[in-house]
Amino acid sequence: MKKYIKKNLSNKYPTKDITLDDKKNKLPLSTSKKSKKVIDIGNGITFGLKQIPIIAGPNGVESQKLMEDVAKCLVKNKIKIIRGHAYKPLTFPYRSAKYKESKSQGMDIMDKIKKNFGLKVVTEITEIRYLDRVCKTADILQIGSRNMQNLELLRECALTKKPLILKRHFGASLRDMLGAAEHILVEGNSKLILCERGVSIPHTHRDTSRFALDIQAIPALKELTNFPIISDPSHASFWAPWVPSLTLASIAAGCDGLILEIHKNPKKSAVDPLQPLNFRDFTKLLKTSRSVAKSIGKKI
Repeated sequence: MKKYIKKNLSNKYPTKDITLDDKKNKLPLSTSKKSKKVIDIGNGITFGLKQIPIIAGPNGVESQKLMEDVAKCLVKNKIKIIRGHAYKPLTFPYRSAKYKESKSQGMDIMDKIKKNFGLKVVTEITEIRYLDRVCKTADILQIGSRNMQNLELLRECALTKKPLILKRHFGASLRDMLGAAEHILVEGNSKLILCERGVSIPHTHRDTSRFALDIQAIPALKELTNFPIISDPSHASFWAPWVPSLTLASIAAGCDGLILEIHKNPKKSAVDPLQPLNFRDFTKLLKTSRSVAKSIGKKI
């Protein structure tokens, strides 16, 4: 336990913003600027350099047919990472008749997609008891916003040594987020990707939007840390027509990657049908995104 002891640690002046004392004594690993952190997940995919990887797919693993259709769309557009969550926490305990977590069956589907299409897989981990099964398939573990401060889960995920996406909680400061990151880093896993996914504010500009994408968090985190910063416009806006604008803004702000929700038929999505892009709009957005990325010396 000695590695956790800090001689000058003080909690006399709690704050929501990050101080010099925080950087030195509370966030020494997450705010270290000694070297740029590059996360290499293989297949020519890196987070933290000039490349801006796209992670795309439906919210949940609804069926093998859907995941195959999504995979074909990604391969056609030269996107190499697919998302699909077999374990999916929702805001309320109630479920519609058409939705249920696919769990181990969903992970079996993702195994087939990975094998047949050569894609890397991002899957959310919600509980420690699912960790072994998820690790058999996932190339990147996603820790969702609701679990950002689930410290025991963070520790166990860190110990797998797999790359991790840590999503900012919608009510958390950057100080809170980096504090959670510190719990991962102190376990010796530096394969960390930080994700801005929208925050709660009094007005979200549309009655169906729950959060607002904090574009300012991207350059702010870049100032604080050398770990890659990615953006999730889909979950932030909860409204597909806004996703293209927020995607382009995220690229211009300097993000190191994007998570985009797509579905063959968004209206029939079992979860959050207002936010996925259909395949046509996704393809169109990729074309514009590549142009914006090129304008700032990056590529998708």
